[in-house]
Amino acid sequence: MFQQDIFYKGGEHAVLLLPGLSSTPLEMRPVAKALHRDGYTVSVPHIEGYGLGSPCTHWREWIVAARAKYRELRDTHETVSLCGLSMGATLSLAVAEEEPDVTAISVLAVTLVYDGWTIPLAYPLLDLLYHLPFGNRYRYYEKAPFGLKNERLRARVEKSMSQHDASEIGSASLPIEHLYNARRLASHVRNRLDRVTADCLIVHAVDDDTASPHNARIVYNGVSSDVKQKCLLGESYHILTMDNERETVADETRRFFRDAVARRTGAATSETRIISKALLRAKRRQAAA
Repeated sequence: MFQQDIFYKGGEHAVLLLPGLSSTPLEMRPVAKALHRDGYTVSVPHIEGYGLGSPCTHWREWIVAARAKYRELRDTHETVSLCGLSMGATLSLAVAEEEPDVTAISVLAVTLVYDGWTIPLAYPLLDLLYHLPFGNRYRYYEKAPFGLKNERLRARVEKSMSQHDASEIGSASLPIEHLYNARRLASHVRNRLDRVTADCLIVHAVDDDTASPHNARIVYNGVSSDVKQKCLLGESYHILTMDNERETVADETRRFFRDAVARRTGAATSETRIISKALLRAKRRQAAA
């Protein structure tokens, strides 16, 4: 129902989008559509063992699968950029660490540390629980606000999770095996951030309920990108691609990729950069703080 790949055929420049842990390609559809309107070929794959509805595989297999999807695009397109949400942003960084010809990367609500305000205080003990007898029976159950500040969308997701045990933003619960492997992936990526040289856009919510803005600072300070930008938003929670500022997220990503492709290919760009009102308000709040 939710696992079907999204693929929009476009021009010679492509983007690989990666949704969050145990989530679905639908989570990335607003960004995918915006990029396709700009002429990009866009691929949002369902990765077995990582995405919704499949038994968990080892985190290294997630990287192998994502790199394979990247190379499929790279073999047939002039440039390929990456965009990921949550653990998908972390996985995108893992690909960029291994693939030096990535043109640009947009990391949305990147999750290297689960330290948001809805994360249980006992979460740091997860590794210990994982290795205890019967610890593999533990599941983390999603609860309100489900990463969404928009109450209408939150209600829709909650209804879908109660009826189908899942929604477009993913499973209603996460097995401990997924969480354990996600932590291993995050540690791996964090230790190798200096290998990322692609142009890097980092977008994060100030009130992210799953991963605090500390995650954005880690990435910004860690990557070796010559061009890097950090954008903090004030009207969303964790699921940036679907929440109140989803249009801002899509616009900032497509403009960043447009400029990165122009730098890579030497092409001129004539589009005037227009900052959305929501982003302008967020920037003013940051300056006042």
